[in-house]
Amino acid sequence: MTGENIIVVERFIILSLLIASVVAVAARRLRLPYTVGLVLIGLAVTLLSPLQIQISPQIILALLVPPLVFEAAFHIRIDDLRRDFWLILLLAVPGVILTTLLVGWLVAEGTGLAIQITLVFGALVSATDPVAVVALFRRLGVPRRLQVLLEGESLFNDGTAIVMFSLMVSIASAGTFSWTSGIAQFITIAGGGLIAGILLGMLISQFISRIDDPLVETTLTVVLAFGSYLIAESLGVSGVLAVVAAGIVNGNAGPRGMSPTTRVVVFNFWETAAFLANSFIFLLIGLTINLQTLFANWQAIGWAILAVLLARAASIYGFSIFGREIPSNWKHVLYWGGLRGAIALALALSLPETGDLLASAREPLQAMTFGVVLFTLLVQGFTTDWLTKRLKIVQRSHYQEEYERRHARSVAWRAAHDYLRRLNQQGLLSEHTWQKLSPLMERQNGVLVEAVKEIITSDPTVEAEELDTARREALRAQRSALMGLLRDNVISEETYSQLVGEVDAALTEESLSWPDLLRSSTAPSLHISKLMVAVVQKQDNENATNVLTNLGFPLDHLPSSGGFLNHHNITLLIGLPAGREEIVVNALRRACRGRVDFAPANLSADLPIAPKEVTVSKATIFMFDVEAYEEF
Repeated sequence: MTGENIIVVERFIILSLLIASVVAVAARRLRLPYTVGLVLIGLAVTLLSPLQIQISPQIILALLVPPLVFEAAFHIRIDDLRRDFWLILLLAVPGVILTTLLVGWLVAEGTGLAIQITLVFGALVSATDPVAVVALFRRLGVPRRLQVLLEGESLFNDGTAIVMFSLMVSIASAGTFSWTSGIAQFITIAGGGLIAGILLGMLISQFISRIDDPLVETTLTVVLAFGSYLIAESLGVSGVLAVVAAGIVNGNAGPRGMSPTTRVVVFNFWETAAFLANSFIFLLIGLTINLQTLFANWQAIGWAILAVLLARAASIYGFSIFGREIPSNWKHVLYWGGLRGAIALALALSLPETGDLLASAREPLQAMTFGVVLFTLLVQGFTTDWLTKRLKIVQRSHYQEEYERRHARSVAWRAAHDYLRRLNQQGLLSEHTWQKLSPLMERQNGVLVEAVKEIITSDPTVEAEELDTARREALRAQRSALMGLLRDNVISEETYSQLVGEVDAALTEESLSWPDLLRSSTAPSLHISKLMVAVVQKQDNENATNVLTNLGFPLDHLPSSGGFLNHHNITLLIGLPAGREEIVVNALRRACRGRVDFAPANLSADLPIAPKEVTVSKATIFMFDVEAYEEF
């Protein structure tokens, strides 16, 4: 590459980063997915000033996909993945195969293209890329399990889709196919990639556990992300699946050997790397799509979109029956959130230009691919927010909504008060008027502050969320102050490392539990007067425990069994003050994802409660009055 070409590439990268930054800020203010904004900007550029951009598929697959896949895999907890692993595997392997075959058949019927060609198209659009949807989920506070389902499926089906694409290209080129050799090749490529990633992830995690240097440890994760892809590809196995496996292993084993400061550095680095990779990919999607080609192939694109939507429905609604009681509204979001993006773009660009049957169909295949990508990003990406809210995926309590309203009024009134005070200080508002208005505004401000306090103390969830936010902001302020002291040579590097490590240890806790703080802050009013007994299914125990602990309610666990085939359950003993029953019942209803049977305390004053077997469908709750309560 000549020096002039390097300058051109550098200019393009800098301009792309500037555009990505501006679009990200604008998208946040407009409450839109920034990836969709990047695609629109790219399309606008091609309309106003058409560009001839030649992108190698290896730039996407080897340079931009590894950081995206690694960052997502690195943040997936094994415990979260284990719960729905088999459903994710069904969607990522049989689901990809079903999508390939169904899309290939439907497009062949609708367009008249040879089935060998349309099967290649089915394979290259079978991988989902829910980047925009996952970012939306995190902003809305969608249940973690739903995020893991969508993101886990995407991680694994990226690799399987690439393997299926290679097989379909071989069939189209050779004209023959052997089921035995095809299945063996699929297992070898996919399984080999996973094994390579697991081994490399364990190796790098061992190195990290023996080092205490944030920069070196972060560098090793970069080596792992790109190295696992390159090594796997050189061995003839799936590089993307190797990155997935390496990311999951390193994300679960690596941080245990990292210092808190290193965890902060690593997490921040990969968050930035994923943002940059996403920015380039979605901007390139907009820049490389030729709208004239799309218009010329609009009928084929229409068939392709219809085929992809039908295949997605068959995959989600068909295989989800094997999941652990997936709510129907979750299935609708999983279906509509199956966007297409980077992998489809890279595979479409890798189609041969000359020489065989595929080369002659390269233009319609690329047009259909770009059309599907554009439809899923612009139509499905734009409407997923509306769909998520319409289906009430995120259940917000009356207290949370009322807190937002009262808090907003209080902040707005205080801002008005401060603004008038500044006008008075600057001489733009007379002292007479200010003295008239100030007491009235201060009195109203006091009323609003009391209203906010009332709603906060009415629901421990609201109080816990605000306490959590306040504590994290305080920790960030401490870290900034320590950095200033180090910069001004007030403290030494050694003292800084020790103190900032303590702050980072608190910041890197995944979820702060506030029961002790809540109890101490509300000690005079927290009088345990009732005992709630909740029998929950074993798979709901973790969710229920986390919710109740974060609300500040003391609880204990007892193993139990009942129902069909002596199914294992967990009995939760929950202590709570008077008047908090509804809060706990609603919390359990959310945690157990369904119906809750609630028996209040007014059973009988002199009835000795005899133990009996209960059948648990979701959660069965009993309430008893208690005379005394003590914690040990």
